[in-house]
Amino acid sequence: MNNKKILTRLGIGCMLLLATACSLPPSLVQRKENKTTPASFNNSSQDTTNTAKTQWKAFFTDQYLVALIDTALKNNQELNITLQEINIARNEVRARKGEYLPFVGIGVGAGVEKVGEYTAAGAVEENLEVKPGKRFPDPVPNFLLGANASWELDIWRKLSNAKKSAMFRYLSSAEGKNFMVTNLIAEIATSYYELMALDNQLDILKKNIDIQKNALEIVKLEKQAAKVTELAVRKFEAEVLKNQSRQFEIMQAITVTENRINFLVGRFPQQVARNSQTFTDLVPDSIH
Repeated sequence: MNNKKILTRLGIGCMLLLATACSLPPSLVQRKENKTTPASFNNSSQDTTNTAKTQWKAFFTDQYLVALIDTALKNNQELNITLQEINIARNEVRARKGEYLPFVGIGVGAGVEKVGEYTAAGAVEENLEVKPGKRFPDPVPNFLLGANASWELDIWRKLSNAKKSAMFRYLSSAEGKNFMVTNLIAEIATSYYELMALDNQLDILKKNIDIQKNALEIVKLEKQAAKVTELAVRKFEAEVLKNQSRQFEIMQAITVTENRINFLVGRFPQQVARNSQTFTDLVPDSIH
């Protein structure tokens, strides 16, 4: 009896375990999605200002930067190529529209024909007359005047598809020009502010070098007074030389940045006019 009770209880336990294993845990139960969204996020719907609609002349107030951008919009080679591509696309749209109209043409031609005397055609002309008593002229002139008209019906929508393709090509080139102008202005502004930052960095470094040179002279005097060793003098000399090498690196970076700006503006390498002293007074505009 005890064995039967034990087997019965084991069977009931196994059945309960199987029933529990077959049921889905609460975390895997599918739930219905909530698609309701708030009307606004942090009152963002009340902000009607759009930075994309702001003119770049109103966004940038530095007169030197505005002059650079104006020059770039006139002289940049890639931008001029894009403008010519827009003109080509516009003319293609006009040409596709004109294909719907009928075509009328007029042809005028003139020529002469001279055959060999000892040929079949030459023998005929030699023995026959154009009119009684009038021989074939030598050579024979030929004049042509004619008109023709044609009108293609767009049954298979070939003209319509060609016109639509030309229109999309024109729109893509126009939007590509806007995208290129935006990138050009942004790149010039970034390089210009980078140039101003390098100027301020160079000015601070020069002042730091002067301070370190004065400190080096003091350490040399202390060495003469036997207060410090040669190690301290060498250390200050190394700091001065390190900052002097850093100074030449910044000067090279300034030249590279100026060349990049001149390339974007479309002019020969020259010094970029700027007022770097106002760089620390710049306040970023609010972003909408």
